[in-house]
Amino acid sequence: MTAEITVELPTETVGENMLSKENYDLIVNRLSKQSVDKHFEAYIDVPWDEEGMEIDVNDERLECWKIDPVRYSKWYQNQTVEVRRRIALARIASIMRTGWEFENLLQRGLLAHAFRLPNQSSEFRYIHHEVIEESHHSMMFQEFVNRSNIDVAGMPKYLKWLAEKVVLPIQGFAPQLFFFFVLGGEDPIDYMQRQQLKENAGHPIVNRIMKIHVTEEARHISFARNSLRHDVPRMNKVEKFVLSILVPILMAIMVRLMVFPSFKFIRDNKIPFSVYREIIRSDEANDLIRDATAKPRKLARELGLMNKASEGLWKLGKMYDKKDDFKRV
Repeated sequence: MTAEITVELPTETVGENMLSKENYDLIVNRLSKQSVDKHFEAYIDVPWDEEGMEIDVNDERLECWKIDPVRYSKWYQNQTVEVRRRIALARIASIMRTGWEFENLLQRGLLAHAFRLPNQSSEFRYIHHEVIEESHHSMMFQEFVNRSNIDVAGMPKYLKWLAEKVVLPIQGFAPQLFFFFVLGGEDPIDYMQRQQLKENAGHPIVNRIMKIHVTEEARHISFARNSLRHDVPRMNKVEKFVLSILVPILMAIMVRLMVFPSFKFIRDNKIPFSVYREIIRSDEANDLIRDATAKPRKLARELGLMNKASEGLWKLGKMYDKKDDFKRV
């Protein structure tokens, strides 16, 4: 059995108003070192063929994640054990398929960013570490999908087109928006996986994949956040205002893409549309949207991207917490 993994988020060094170039380079260099010291490979560190690790639709360990709003619908709870197991396996597999498709877009954006970097850039080395890690994540996710023997889909076709034709080109002239796109994909899944791992339940191969993913994803999230901490304060007022409007729109789309079942999933599993509507409007779904976007909201506040207009958009997308959100910086 492979060694146990300790999940920890790298410490971040941030100035009061702006992350200096020197501190930014220190963080990026430390992330590069951590990528050498602690990294994983899809076909070495996941015990695919060990006894008890088989992926079988009849496995009694299969259940929708506790944080998944699908699990709380009366329709799901009234299904037979066999149907619930199949839905759970399909749900996990579809999340993994969507995850690697997002990471494919992320890799292409990062490589385009690296293509323009000058000599001596600390980012160049780290970006390639991250691309390698994301490739292993993609292989892990697709291997699980293949072994599930369920033909799941990832992103809807129109969103794939939009991501390739709009989001990737944006990286070239608006990298700040691209890195918020990165967080829009990474933070919600990271939140869901961390919550599920706390339960210490479920299929062991799924848990192993998640442990590897959240360990390395901590570095990727740290890089995106600190890139924004370095770049956004250097934008002018007009640029920051435009970014403040676009970020909550982007987050509202991304969080729902990452945490809600797709229409194809609903059709394939014969879930009535009325049940789907109940799922996405449930208290559990609203709580998930709010909590899965908590860190991007906090970052937006820190970077001065909260104003009357953007505040309304965060609220419209149900991505708010009445306790402490929207304190303007």
